[in-house]
Amino acid sequence: MKKNPLKLIWLAAAFVTLGVGAIGVVLPVLPTTPFLLLSSFCFAKGSERFHKWFTETKLYQNHLDSFVRERAMTLKTKLCILLPASAMLICAGILMQNVPGRICIVFLIAFKYVYFFTRIRTVRPEYGDCTYE
Repeated sequence: MKKNPLKLIWLAAAFVTLGVGAIGVVLPVLPTTPFLLLSSFCFAKGSERFHKWFTETKLYQNHLDSFVRERAMTLKTKLCILLPASAMLICAGILMQNVPGRICIVFLIAFKYVYFFTRIRTVRPEYGDCTYE
């Protein structure tokens, strides 16, 4: 049986984004959820076995499960995504000399909050939820 090189590329991308997402769990300036979503997508494209493994990890359960199942997040998860990203954009806006660039950053920050609070439902954490500390 021949190995599909494209599947190997998907798996490599999945492990790279998983690593970056795992680093984002401990580094507050690096968002975790987008990288884990990308990992899930890449695992699904690369290997059914690895995708099944990934969806059973605590990392997936804590950060993605409610979003993937219900298109919903806890308020804590939303803020853990939005606040560090906003802080980085604000720093970029302060350092930027270009006024139109600053205006774009302000619109981007506003768009993120509007999108997260109008398009993604907010749910209460379950009592057995590991992310609720």
